[in-house]
Amino acid sequence: MEKKVLTKDEVLNLKGLREKYQSLTETLGVVEMQNLNIKIKKEQLKLSLQGLQKEEIELAKVLEEKYGNGEISLETGEFLPSK
Repeated sequence: MEKKVLTKDEVLNLKGLREKYQSLTETLGVVEMQNLNIKIKKEQLKLSLQGLQKEEIELAKVLEEKYGNGEISLETGEFLPSK
């Protein structure tokens, strides 16, 4: 069987395609890692939000026990009882 050799241009084209695939694969890996980091951060933020909501509920209970039902003006700190 006769040995056939590709031209330099054909070899260069094939090498160029391989480099593009490698670059694309690497970039995709980076994007996936960033996506995982975003998911982790999102879960952390959800936990923080849950903690804040729990804190808010606990503070509301304490204030309600102390002052009763009503509204609080954050500007003046005044408690306005419900009618």
